[in-house]
Order: sequence, then C-alpha cells, then structure tokens
Amino acid sequence: MNEKRRMVLRDVVPGDVESYVRMRCDPVMMADLGGPLPREGMAAKVARDAKEAAEGISWMKMIIPDETAPDVVAGTVTLWQDESLSEIGWMVLPEFQGRGLAKAAVRELLARAEARWGPIHAFPGITNGPSNGICRSLGFEFLGEQEKTFAGRVLRSNHWVFQPR
Repeated sequence: MNEKRRMVLRDVVPGDVESYVRMRCDPVMMADLGGPLPREGMAAKVARDAKEAAEGISWMKMIIPDETAPDVVAGTVTLWQDESLSEIGWMVLPEFQGRGLAKAAVRELLARAEARWGPIHAFPGITNGPSNGICRSLGFEFLGEQEKTFAGRVLRSNHWVFQPR
C-alpha cells in the first residue's frame, strides 16, 4: 500500500547548518538571489535564526517532506518582521522541487499567521516563475516590480502582499 506521508514544519535548530549551506551557498539555489553566499558565517546565521525561532520572534521553519523521516530537510519557509513590514520567503532544494512542498509550506504558515504579522509581503525574483506562481495561487495581491535588498544585494523582485484573515 502506497501511503501518503505528511509534510511537517519544525523550527530551525543549531544543527541545521548543513541544510543552510546546501541552500544558501549553492549557485543553482541562489541564482535568483544574486548568487551563492559564502559558507563562512553560516553557523552563526543558523544560531541567530534558531534563537529567534525558539523565542517566537520569527517563524523560521525547516520543511520536512515526510514525518517518518524527520532528519530529511527539503527546504525552509520563514516569516519575519523587519522595521517596516512582515515578509515571507521560502527555498526548496532541487531534488524536492516540483512536488508542491513550497506551496504547502507557505500555505501552512499563512494559515497560522497571527494578527501581529499584519499584511504579509513576498518578494520573489521577477524571473522566478515557480515562486511567483505560489504567490498568485495562494491569494497574494500583485503590487508591481521593485528593487529589494537581500544579503546586501539589490535584486529586481515582484512585490506581492497577502492579507491574513
């Protein structure tokens, strides 16, 4: 019997450094985000993210595609606030792409959204068809193109906003 396994989201923890490296230091994964980031500093980034997740400051979730294999990470979905707005972003490793995991993870985080987040913004690259499709299909409103800074790089992005219920 081929039984469907449930995707789960869990907080990032200090042991997730290799998953971060696979996503953020890979040229393919970072193609729409200005290219790979250096491996140096990833452990410190994970430690900061894990602390924010544990304190509930930001929702930094690892996407686990199969609840029966909790050590297998497919990607991340994150909801955070900067000084002016709430933003959501996601990444899924190439071997897990095309399975609907990013869309399911974004949908789940949006469903959990609390009043404190207010409108939730997303800024996928203008050439990132799959991420723009997720925004479109999950009810985000398209506000237009704009420049957005990510990891010190200015990128051309589409600006979407989601109004939680």
